[in-house]
Amino acid sequence: MAPDIMKLLQQAQQVQGRLKQIQDDLQHQTVSAAAGGGMVTVQADGKGQVKSIRIDPSVVNPADVEMLEDLLLVAVTEAQRKALALAQEEMGKLTGGLNLPFPLSF
Repeated sequence: MAPDIMKLLQQAQQVQGRLKQIQDDLQHQTVSAAAGGGMVTVQADGKGQVKSIRIDPSVVNPADVEMLEDLLLVAVTEAQRKALALAQEEMGKLTGGLNLPFPLSF
C-alpha cells in the first residue's frame, strides 16, 4: 500500500480507538436534572440511560398523579438533554469542533 493510505488507515484506527474511549467514559459520567423545585430528581449516565429517580414524598398525591407524571417527564427529558450535550462536547474534542453532517451514535 502507498504510504498515504497507510497513514490514513492508522489515523482511522486512532480515531476509532478514541471514539471507543469516549463512549466508555460517557457511560461512567453522570448528569442530573430536577423538576418541581427539586421535588423530582433524575440521574443519568453520559449516554442518557436513566440510573436513578428520586421523588420527594410530599409530591406523591394520589389525587394528582398527573402532576407527578409531568414532573417525571420534565426531569427525565432534561437529564437526557444534558447527556446529549455532554456527549456532543466530548465528541467535539475528538473532531476538533467540526460540525459533522451526520450524528455519531452512542
